[in-house]
Amino acid sequence: MWDDARQLNGVSLALFVVAAVSLAWAALGWLVRQPAFAFREVVITTPLTRASGAHLESVVREELVGTFFTLNLDRAGRALTQVPWVRSVALRRQWPRRLEIDVVEHEPLARWNDTALVDARGDVFSADWDGDLPQFTGPEGQSATVLARYREWSAMLAPLGLSVQTLTLSPRGGWEIGAMDAQGTLTIELGRDDPAGRLARFVAAHDRTIGALARAGRHIEQVDLRYRNGFAARVPGFREKPVRKS
Repeated sequence: MWDDARQLNGVSLALFVVAAVSLAWAALGWLVRQPAFAFREVVITTPLTRASGAHLESVVREELVGTFFTLNLDRAGRALTQVPWVRSVALRRQWPRRLEIDVVEHEPLARWNDTALVDARGDVFSADWDGDLPQFTGPEGQSATVLARYREWSAMLAPLGLSVQTLTLSPRGGWEIGAMDAQGTLTIELGRDDPAGRLARFVAAHDRTIGALARAGRHIEQVDLRYRNGFAARVPGFREKPVRKS
């Protein structure tokens, strides 16, 4: 090989190309990190309803490490989603030195286990909220299931004038509804087995049972649907008359 001029020339050319590419790559790496390519403008393109613009701005300042070419958008996006009320973000580079941020916020639908909130998609998140919301209670990881039941059963009870205020799923799978109408609150015990079917039977019988008692001035506080062929109702102040012995 060392006596072959053509092979030596080929090796020399290959080494030259490798060296030139390495040098060009190093020069490019140096160039894209220069202050000339640093972002000069960061814009939140969506109006914010609940998220703090000041908080987002502070996170942007902390995470905006790099230039137009070197900024890690995934890492910056993950940091921004830690801001309260931020559900997701999308970051876009706009030449020459502009960064645009689209923010999607959580929509609060209910409280979750007294420590968090549930949004309209069933996701649990932490944020401060002073408004009135239904209360969901259940095992971790079951927020989407509870939300689906809430929507289904709210629609079933609405024609009766009942609105769902609380919905509880026990660790063993039992369901309990806390509803409210013009007369007050009503607790509905559904249990574990076929809760939707039990609630449907209650709705069908409501007018001639609980509804009839309500029209007579008797407000029912609690109904227990965990019976095969009917349900039990608790009437405030009602006491069963003792059986007289003959």
